[in-house]
Amino acid sequence: MFDDIQRVHVIGAGGIGASAAAKWFLAEGKRVTGSDAAASDLTRDLERRGIPVTIGHDLEAVRGADLVLFSPAVPDTDPGRAEAAALGVRQISYPQFLGELSRAHTTVAVSGTNGKSTTTAMLGLILEAAGLDPLVIVGSLVPGFPDGNLRHGLGRFFVVEACEYRAHMLNLEPEMVVLTNVEADHLDYFRDLDHIRDTFQTFLDKLKGKGLAVLNADDPESAKLGADRAVRYGAGPAADYVAGERRVAAGHQAFSVTRPASSGGEGIDETLGDLVLRVPGAFNVANALAAASAALELGVPFDACQRVLRDFSGIWRRFERVGEWRGAEIISDYGHHPTAIRGTLEAAREFFPKRRVVLCFQPHQHARTRELFDEFVDALKGADALVLPEIYRVSGRTDENEGEISSRDLAERIRAAAPGLTVRYARDLKEARRELEELVRAGDVVIVQGAGDVDRVARELVA
Repeated sequence: MFDDIQRVHVIGAGGIGASAAAKWFLAEGKRVTGSDAAASDLTRDLERRGIPVTIGHDLEAVRGADLVLFSPAVPDTDPGRAEAAALGVRQISYPQFLGELSRAHTTVAVSGTNGKSTTTAMLGLILEAAGLDPLVIVGSLVPGFPDGNLRHGLGRFFVVEACEYRAHMLNLEPEMVVLTNVEADHLDYFRDLDHIRDTFQTFLDKLKGKGLAVLNADDPESAKLGADRAVRYGAGPAADYVAGERRVAAGHQAFSVTRPASSGGEGIDETLGDLVLRVPGAFNVANALAAASAALELGVPFDACQRVLRDFSGIWRRFERVGEWRGAEIISDYGHHPTAIRGTLEAAREFFPKRRVVLCFQPHQHARTRELFDEFVDALKGADALVLPEIYRVSGRTDENEGEISSRDLAERIRAAAPGLTVRYARDLKEARRELEELVRAGDVVIVQGAGDVDRVARELVA
C-alpha cells in the first residue's frame, strides 16, 4: 500500500483528518513532516509526538518527500502542492488516503449528516473491547484512544468516519456502511436533498452482493434508500434492533434493546438487555444503537457493547463538559446544523433540569447559513439566552454568499420570532466572550457551539 514510501509531508497537518493520517504514517515507521497556515492544539500535539510542523509553507520538506498528503481544504494552487507537481512527487488527498486504507482492510464506514464521529468512536471502542484490534480513524478526539483521532490497530477491521462533503466517502471500499441519517447540508456542493440522498445511495451501492448496510429506521430519508443486505435500527416497528422506552436520570440515561422475532428470533422477540449511557440526548441513544447494531452484526457479544457504552464519556467537542466558570457549567459542542442545535439544547435540559441554558452559537459557512436560515432561526430560539458571533468563513470552500448574510440577520429574525428572548450579536469571538461575561450567572448551562474556532471561547472561560 505505502510500503515504498519513506518520507511523507502533510500539508494542512492541523486538520482533524490530516493529523490522523500523519500519526498513522508515523506509527508505520515513516519520517513525517507537516505544515499548516496556523498553529493549533492539533499541530502542537503532532510536534510533541515527533512530527515537526512548519507554520507556513515548507518547500524543502516537499522536495525531500516521497509522498505529499494534503487536506481537502488545500487547493492545487498551494505553493507546496505546486512544488510537488513540478517535481513529480506523488500527491494524495486525505479522502484518497482513507480509500487506500479501506482497500487493505475489512472496512466499516460510518456516514450520515449527524452523529458520525460519536458513532464511529463508540463502534471502534466496542470492537477494541471485543479483542478485534481495529484500525480506527475519527473526525474528533476520543479519550480512550492514546492517539486521539487514531487507533493504530493491526486487526482486519478498519472503522472510519466517512464524510459526505463533496462525496468524499465515495473514495472508500466498505464492506459495511452504518448510516446515521440523511438531511440537507453542504448545499454549497449538493444541489438539494435529492442530490444528497442519491449520493448516499451511490455509496450504499458499493456494498452490492456482499456488504451490509446498517440504516436508521426512524429517519424518513434513509427509508428511501435500498441495499441488497440491510438491517435497520430505531424505535419504530420497521427496526431490526429496537430501542425501548428511554429513561433519563441525573447524569445518565438508559434504554432496552430488543430483536423482534422477524429479525432472526425463534418466533418470539428477543430482549438483549439494557444499554446505559453517561452521554445525554435522544441523538446519543440513536448513535449508541447504531454502533451496537453494527457490532452485533459483526459477531460481538452484547455484553461488550454494554460495558463500553456504560463507560463512554463522550468525545472532543461533542457535548463535551469542559469545566465550570463563575458557577456555570461550560459545554463545548461541534454541532453546526439545526438538527444538532435542537438535539443539544434538548440534551442540556434533560441532564440539567430547571437550569437556564445560554447558547453561544457560531454559524459555520455563509452558504449553509443562507440555505438553512429558517431552520436555524427555529432551532436557535430554543435557548434561554443567545449570543451569535459572526459567521465562520471556511477556508478552501465555496462561500459566494459572504457579504450577503451575517449572524446579525439571524439575530434580528430571532428577536422578531421570540420577542422575550435575550439575543446578542457579536462581531467576533472577543466580543462574544464579553457578551457572555455580562449574561452568564451561577447555575447556568453555557453551550459554546459551532464547527469553527468558537471552541476556544469555552477553553478560555474555563482557563
